[in-house]
Amino acid sequence: MTGRGEPVGRGLTGRVPELVAALADARDMPDGEARFAELDRIAARADALGDAHSGLDARFALVEAYLLHGERWRLAEPVRRCLAAVDRSPGLLTERPGDAELLRRHQRYAVEAAIGTPRVGLDQARALLDDLTRRAGERSGLVAQLRCRLADHLGDEPTARRRYDDWAAAEPDPTAGCPGCLPARRAELLAGWGDDEAALATLRPVLDGAVDCTDSPERALAVALLPWLRTGEAERAGQAHLRAYRRHRRERGSFPYLAGHLRFCALAGHPGRGLDILAEQLPRLDHPYDDLSAMEFAAAGALVCALAAEAGLAGRRVHRPAHGGRPAAEVDVETLGTDLLTLATGLAGSFDARNGTGHQSGRIASWLAERPLATPVPLPDEETGDDPTTDAPFTPAADELAPLSLSMIISVLDRRGDVYAVDAGGVVVGRWHEAVIQFRQVGRRGEILHARVVAARRLPASRLTEAYEFCNAWNHDRLLPKAYVHDLGEGELVLAGDVTTDLEHGVAPAQLGVLVDAAVATGVAYADAVAALP
Repeated sequence: MTGRGEPVGRGLTGRVPELVAALADARDMPDGEARFAELDRIAARADALGDAHSGLDARFALVEAYLLHGERWRLAEPVRRCLAAVDRSPGLLTERPGDAELLRRHQRYAVEAAIGTPRVGLDQARALLDDLTRRAGERSGLVAQLRCRLADHLGDEPTARRRYDDWAAAEPDPTAGCPGCLPARRAELLAGWGDDEAALATLRPVLDGAVDCTDSPERALAVALLPWLRTGEAERAGQAHLRAYRRHRRERGSFPYLAGHLRFCALAGHPGRGLDILAEQLPRLDHPYDDLSAMEFAAAGALVCALAAEAGLAGRRVHRPAHGGRPAAEVDVETLGTDLLTLATGLAGSFDARNGTGHQSGRIASWLAERPLATPVPLPDEETGDDPTTDAPFTPAADELAPLSLSMIISVLDRRGDVYAVDAGGVVVGRWHEAVIQFRQVGRRGEILHARVVAARRLPASRLTEAYEFCNAWNHDRLLPKAYVHDLGEGELVLAGDVTTDLEHGVAPAQLGVLVDAAVATGVAYADAVAALP
């Protein structure tokens, strides 16, 4: 791929061809350290050669690769270098206004990632936030939100509350995240400060169905679990837990919500169910969303284990899969609880050492000291005999918005009657006439549908100029797919293209069907045009 979808050849004024080709090769590499290192090398080489556009493109690709691979803590440096490049060359984004907004989103992700890990210095987080303030203004809702969350993370509740008021009064900012998710984010803060009634009031528009967001209903329910439990609405909390967990148990981006489900089971008098959930979700702890969510999951799991042991379940064993140098094992509840406690307190200590406070250690200690609030809360499954931990994955109706998922993509292809395969990385691959097409999810939450088409016919490397001209003509005359040339370095050229659709706010199965139909139709047309070349 060249220059974030720019056509090869013409329109690359000021670019170094070898870097354009290297970036195309890097984008085709498997996710992982080798790809990260190559993108970083290309960016450094672009800096040395004065190719600002290629340097920016390489770092954008590196940020996206980190997000896709679950390495959010590494965002700070490439984002900082992107910002510095734009400062040196203010016209760098003039012809690409969409990338200006994307860069601000990446800057938000970098600040959020710094809050979520002790591996990034607090000075780096503050520097990124100060830079964002300089660009967006102190009155920006995004700035107020991030300053509120950082102050809360540090345990500075008075400052966090002041920033919360600024955030609530600010105008909506499209780069601040999904507007439908903001009530849940605010309610999390309020509940953490002990304002359960205010938290539930903040969630009310979402719970009443007045917010149009596919993530909001279940996220809001998860946030409301403990406030409902603490304010005497235990039955409602039980229903909310069952509904939200049906979705959160499988979705890749839902890991941060699992601690709330575990704490609910512990405090609602269901340590056995908590162990069931812990056993099911334990493998995800080896690949967490970030260190903060890993700490919270481990603390909530340690609480479940402690209460389960008190309830006479100490002899139960839980399978823990192998990871790194740790062998697979069947561990008893007390041993697992000790391991989780060690992890949670170790991470809390790392955060506090970075932050210069004792807030995170104190917060985790307060969680571990909690005990059930009342007699066991009745759960709907106890009355119906339905076990929600064995439910099928969440399946939306044809016109119901839901987060993009691999199962949804597969369902569309099944309905079409297509033949395809799914590789170990979750990439769906099929062949339609002269086109090989891949469908994959990219983005921080897998919310972006990326379709890549490769023409079956290959051209000899001697026809490189002709291939460039063909791709430029296609990009001039056609909207999709965005065409480019990939030189294999083996005497052959691959003509490929891609279609990327951002589905941050969800997609209905019927709509996804239209998108897949269009990707296949335009991909086949492109491959047929390549096949028809002299």
